[in-house]
Amino acid sequence: MKKTVMLGSILILAAACILSAAEDVNPLLIKVNPAKLTPLKKEALAWVDAAMPELAKLNDEIWRAAEVAMGEYRSSEALASYLEGAGFKVERGVAGLPTAFVGTYGSGQPVIGFLAEYDALPGLSQEAATVKKPVIEGDPGHGCGHNIFGVAIVASAVAAKDVMARHKMAGTLKVFGCPAEETVEGKVFMARAGVFDGLSCCIQWHPSDDNGVSLGSSNALNQFELEFFGRTAHSAGDPWHGRSALDGIELTDIGLNFLREHLQPTARIHYVIIEGGGAPNVVPDHARAWYYVRDIDRESVEKDYERVLKVIEGASLMTGTTYKIHFKSGVHETLANKAGGEVVYSNLLLVGPPLFTDEEQAFAKNIQKSVGVEEKGLTTKIEPFSLPEKSWGSGSTDVAEVSWLTPTTALGVAFTPLGTPGHHWSAAACAGMSIGHKCLAVAAKVMAASCLDFIAQPEVIKKMRDEWTARKKGREYKSPLPADLQPRVLPRKEGER
Repeated sequence: MKKTVMLGSILILAAACILSAAEDVNPLLIKVNPAKLTPLKKEALAWVDAAMPELAKLNDEIWRAAEVAMGEYRSSEALASYLEGAGFKVERGVAGLPTAFVGTYGSGQPVIGFLAEYDALPGLSQEAATVKKPVIEGDPGHGCGHNIFGVAIVASAVAAKDVMARHKMAGTLKVFGCPAEETVEGKVFMARAGVFDGLSCCIQWHPSDDNGVSLGSSNALNQFELEFFGRTAHSAGDPWHGRSALDGIELTDIGLNFLREHLQPTARIHYVIIEGGGAPNVVPDHARAWYYVRDIDRESVEKDYERVLKVIEGASLMTGTTYKIHFKSGVHETLANKAGGEVVYSNLLLVGPPLFTDEEQAFAKNIQKSVGVEEKGLTTKIEPFSLPEKSWGSGSTDVAEVSWLTPTTALGVAFTPLGTPGHHWSAAACAGMSIGHKCLAVAAKVMAASCLDFIAQPEVIKKMRDEWTARKKGREYKSPLPADLQPRVLPRKEGER
């Protein structure tokens, strides 16, 4: 008997040592328990389930529309009209952006924002098929799942509104229709115009290849187009009379590539040449390129950008050309919010990941086979909630601007096969069928439940705002945009209202 007790004690001690070792191995893990399924949350989750046929139809409508940044006329109108039908008051065309809107319900505090995106990517037209099969070759497609993104946001807000109305709960919900995330533009102009002012906190998410809540940041960014102007001449007969605008672009690029060695490891510079001349035997008098300058934070980007401008000036002097810079957009780094993330993660544990059928897993594996990656299918697990291993992200997003104006949460829900590339036809294939619909349902439920927690627990919002204030370190938001810069506007396509 004593031996048995001693053995049990040894096993318990060994287990404790293993758990302690695991914590030592990954001290970044944060323990979060599943949220409670309150009666109010039951109502919100039931609303999403009942609405899924209509939500799936709306998802597929926007998936088929597949409109690029600043041209999302049908997509934004579909979401705005849905909100109006659900009792939200909608203001269209905010901040000088024809495809931006704000839908508002309720009154009083707290004021909770929801960020909706719906722009597609150029050249990713795709049927819901396991091989690359464009609907129309060269047309846009939802290779980032923004059709799911926008519909899930609207669904979560309406689900929360339904509960609030039934129980006469105080609070204001604001759904922001945000165009042009892919070109990192929409929310920057909306932020400058004060559209996001007055929020207690904000909820947002993104379709992903996994299920989790991120506490990572993103890179701050400046993006601009550069034009060089020279003088034409015959490339063989009298090239000495010419001044090559293309030389200006190429020397700029050479200078920037040498500059990389002398920037901090966090910096990134990349570019494409959009126009470089019409024929080799003509010295080009016009050339144009598009540049991104990224770094760990806004201050670092501005310092990098000053050095980039000097390289451009040097290229102009070397080639005897002139140039013009067209600033397109700039963003901050994202301020993550752990207090808000804990609430969202607890509700993700409550709702659970999407449960994909054997047929859906087979669909995903066939895509992986077509792409040439391991046939693992779609994930069915929830990633651990943890602090990031590094302090900056590889990408940039205009969600960062909102995170500087109010505490902003982040959620990821799986819809793309594991190992497949981002911004790819495979994502577009999954976004317009049942895989995307299941992703939508989980995201909408998690965000609706989180919204109800924020409303019912004002102390959580206070904790979020205290953390947010500390992260800003006394820095206040300043728009990266020049004061006179106006948003670009794409015209409606013929026949569109």
